[in-house]
Amino acid sequence: QVQLVESGGGLVQAGGSLRLSCAASGRTFSSDSMGWFRQAPGKEREFVATMKWYGYSTYTADSVKGRFTISRDNAKNTVYLQMNSLKAEDTAVYYCATTRACSGYACTSKSNYNYWGQGTQVTVSS
Repeated sequence: QVQLVESGGGLVQAGGSLRLSCAASGRTFSSDSMGWFRQAPGKEREFVATMKWYGYSTYTADSVKGRFTISRDNAKNTVYLQMNSLKAEDTAVYYCATTRACSGYACTSKSNYNYWGQGTQVTVSS
């Protein structure tokens, strides 16, 4: 079965950086799109970034554009989220997800994803 395992979260000061990893297993992901989402306490899960396993187009939420970058290592079946210039409002549980049900901009919607990781906590202190 499909498994997604996130890592790399932690506590960081405002202005700092973290890199999240999402290791995927359980099937061939060449047809998938991968996404990062986050959920802060009391808020809905929101889109952060998405890309296809094979391809170069990416979509990034306006709130993190210019600070966060999604990338992948196909050989390792791993997707990354590089987070720079972190702010207190970036504090959340970060989830990776995968789907074959969408591509491109449609993959900014969490409803299109059917496999999710367990999440990793990111806390930014101000």
